[in-house]
Amino acid sequence: MLHLEGLVKTYGDRRVLDDVGFDVAQGRLTGFVGGNGAGKTTTMRIALGVLSADAGTVTLNDAPITGDDRRRFGYMPEERGLYPKMKVLEQIVYLARLHGFSRTEAAQRAEALLTELGLGERLNDKIETLSLGNQQRAQIAAALVHEPEVLILDEPFSGLDPMAVEVVARVLQSRAAAGAAVLFSSHQLDVVERLCDDLVIIAAGRVRARGTRDQLRDEFSEPRYELVTSGDIGWLRDEPGVTVVEFDGGYARFDVDDDAAAHRVLRHAVERGDVTAFTPQRPTLAEIFTEVVK
Repeated sequence: MLHLEGLVKTYGDRRVLDDVGFDVAQGRLTGFVGGNGAGKTTTMRIALGVLSADAGTVTLNDAPITGDDRRRFGYMPEERGLYPKMKVLEQIVYLARLHGFSRTEAAQRAEALLTELGLGERLNDKIETLSLGNQQRAQIAAALVHEPEVLILDEPFSGLDPMAVEVVARVLQSRAAAGAAVLFSSHQLDVVERLCDDLVIIAAGRVRARGTRDQLRDEFSEPRYELVTSGDIGWLRDEPGVTVVEFDGGYARFDVDDDAAAHRVLRHAVERGDVTAFTPQRPTLAEIFTEVVK
């Protein structure tokens, strides 16, 4: 497990990280979300040892991180970092060789990984000739080719079309399933919500929320319901203890002050028509994010 605790980082008078801490567990995908300038990249670079913190610690399995440990890390920065004139396969083989693999094993690993990422037909293309999305896939391959135990990815889904997102998502899920601790940042909250086991929300250099998806949904859940009925539900707007959030014909989403109000709404709806659905609603990650960073 990668453990970050009490991280502080300042640049002049500006404190960019303020007591940041969370865990990235083995075998789990941890989504790291926040607006631009929230502190995500700084946190990741401190975890990697690229930056030093003014205070706080980063440990791996309860021990200080050594140089040997960091060689088992994989990192994909948000900025492009590949050699544009090199061919795709040649680039990834070169990086695998830097990690100590023989030429034969490096070639085998690189080709298998690139094929898994959907670049099997682009192995001999130069990096600079690839689309931005395919360059992103090659960048991910560079982070994965040595089968890291800890994988840190800064905006891995940036520039990817929906099909490519699914390909990369499957690859990351497979690495987590094999035991890697995976941390990635993304502005695509729908992807994070669907993919991650654990979530960390950061704003203005401070962690505002962290936990599993279900824990965060429970923590920030309002008593909200969805009602679908064949009857007229205009009366719902005047129901005591009810706040209508969305209303369209026989459909409504609404908050209630207590369970008694919810039961009363259901009873009145049944009296007035056929009720197709009456279900509690849980907040999306986008709704939770909006709530905690405002």
